[in-house]
Amino acid sequence: MADFGGAELDAFRTEVREWLEANYPAELRDADARTDPEAVWGGRRFAGESADPQITWMRRVAEKGWTAPAWPKEYGGGGLSAPQARVLEQELARGRYRPPLLSFGLWMLGPVLLEYANEDQKREHIPRIVNGEIRWCQGYSEPGAGSDLAGLQTRCEDKGDHWLINGSKIWTSYADKADWCFCLVRTDTSKKHEGISFVLIDMKAQGVETRPIRLISGESPFCETFFTDVKIPKENLVGRLNGGWEIAKRLLQYERQNISAGFGEGGTAGGASGDLANLAKDYVGLEDGGLADRDLRQRITRNKMDFAALRQTIARSAAESRAGNGPSAATSIIKYAAAEFAKERSELMVETLGHQGLGWAGEGYSPTELTAVRGWLRTKANSIEGGTSEINLNVVAKRVLGLPDPK
Repeated sequence: MADFGGAELDAFRTEVREWLEANYPAELRDADARTDPEAVWGGRRFAGESADPQITWMRRVAEKGWTAPAWPKEYGGGGLSAPQARVLEQELARGRYRPPLLSFGLWMLGPVLLEYANEDQKREHIPRIVNGEIRWCQGYSEPGAGSDLAGLQTRCEDKGDHWLINGSKIWTSYADKADWCFCLVRTDTSKKHEGISFVLIDMKAQGVETRPIRLISGESPFCETFFTDVKIPKENLVGRLNGGWEIAKRLLQYERQNISAGFGEGGTAGGASGDLANLAKDYVGLEDGGLADRDLRQRITRNKMDFAALRQTIARSAAESRAGNGPSAATSIIKYAAAEFAKERSELMVETLGHQGLGWAGEGYSPTELTAVRGWLRTKANSIEGGTSEINLNVVAKRVLGLPDPK
C-alpha cells in the first residue's frame, strides 16, 4: 500500500470527487429527502432489494470498500493509504454527502477483529461489517459493573461443543435493533480481570431479550439486555480464553476516539444544534454592533474557541492513528474535554433562547427551540457513555501523566 503524494494524490482526489458526484443518489441531494432513519445503520432488516436511497448509497460505497477505506482489501475494505483515506473524508465533507453507513462494527468491533481475531473470523465478519449487512451492539456494562467494568458477572460456561451464557447487560445502545452483539463475559470466576472473555452473540439466538430504557430526553436509544441459557458456537470466542480484558481495553480506545470524532469537523455530537453566535444575535439582540449581553458574548466566544482547539486536537490525533499507531490514551483527554464543552454549549443554547428554549412540544416553538432542552438533557450522558469523566481523568492521570496511585 503506497502513500501517494503530490500529483498522484491530486489525481486521486479528482477521481474521488468525480465518483461521488456520479454515484450519489439524486433523491439524497434534497436536504429534506425522507429515508428510513434506520437505513443508515444497515443490518439484516435491509437485506435483499431495498428502494431506500440511503441503502443504495451505502451499497455503492461499500462496493468500493470505502465504508472502511483503510481496511485491507482482502476483507472488503478499500485498501487506501492514510493520505488517500483523508482525501476521501475531505471530499465527503466538502460535498455534504450523507454518511453511507453508521456502524459500531466500523467504529469499534472491526478494528479489534483485525487485531485479535483468527483468519476464519476475519473473513466471516469483517466483509459483512464493511457491507452494512449486520448491525452490531456492544454488551459491556452491567447493573453492578459500570465504571468497574471488570466486575462483570455475566457467565459463559464451557459445555463441550458450545458456550452457555447467562446474565444481563445495561445501557446496550440500540440492542433492540441490532443483529449481533460483541460482548464481555466471565469465563473464570476465580480471577477478576484475567477471567473475562470476548464473544460474539447472534441476537436472534434463543434466550436473548431486550428492553428499551426511556430517558429523560424522551428518547430510548439504550436497552437492558438479558441472556438466559443462550447457546453460542465455540468459534464465537475472539482471542484467547480469559484474554478478553486486553481486547476490551483496546476497543474502548476506539469507542472514545469515535465519540470524540463526533465533535470534530462535520461531527454531529454536542447536544443542541444551530450556530450559537447567530442564534444569540437573533434572540438576545445587538448593541453597538456586538451582542447586547456582553457576559453571554464572552462565554459563547470562549466555548467556540474551546471547540476550535478541540477539533484541531482531534484532527492531529486522527492523523496519528491513520499513520498506523492506533488510538492512544489521548482519546481519553479528548473525550473528557468534548463532553465538558458539549454540556457547556447546550447550557449556553438554552440560556440564549430564554423561555423559548424550554419548549418540549407544541406549535409555539421552532424546530431549533424544540431540540434545545432535549439536547441539553442528552449532553448529560456525554460525561457517562464510553467511560465516565471521572474514569477518564484517572486514565489520564495514570497512563498519560504517570502519576502514582494515592496512598
